[in-house]
Amino acid sequence: MKGSHEPRSSSSCAACRSLKRRCTPTCIFAPYFRSDEPKKFAQVHKVFGASNVSKILTEVPEDQRADTVNSLAYEAEARLRDPVYGCIGAIAMLERKMIQLQHDLAIARARLVCDAPKNSPSSSSSCFSCCPMLHEDTFSGFPAWSGLNGNNFSQNASELISQHGQTSDFSYSSYTL
Repeated sequence: MKGSHEPRSSSSCAACRSLKRRCTPTCIFAPYFRSDEPKKFAQVHKVFGASNVSKILTEVPEDQRADTVNSLAYEAEARLRDPVYGCIGAIAMLERKMIQLQHDLAIARARLVCDAPKNSPSSSSSCFSCCPMLHEDTFSGFPAWSGLNGNNFSQNASELISQHGQTSDFSYSSYTL
């Protein structure tokens, strides 16, 4: 539950330990930077500074402080990973990936619509005539189109995945705009 905190042990919190000061019972950092999370405070301190974090925490209502600290920790980690773009780089990369996947989905839906009235696989080669927007030149640079042509619209999903790999790979190491 958000407003309550675990009872503190006698050891200093990660913030006071990092700042080399005595941790008091009223320490504003103690509920959010436990002694077993020194990296979390070190990253937040490096990016925002202990004084600024203290000011932020005192201005935020107590029931929202845990979320605030989690947000600061995420932003600090992203900023240290990508000093130029930080969180915005991650957001931009995910938005580009989402647009690409939406485009791939639109192509797949158009293929289904185009292929639905046909009963035999031999007649699927005329899909370009019923759906002129699916011309090869239009989508040649997109993963859902690569290697496919009008003659193999009837491939099933498992064949496409085995042939082209999954398209939902979010494991990019760096963010570029």
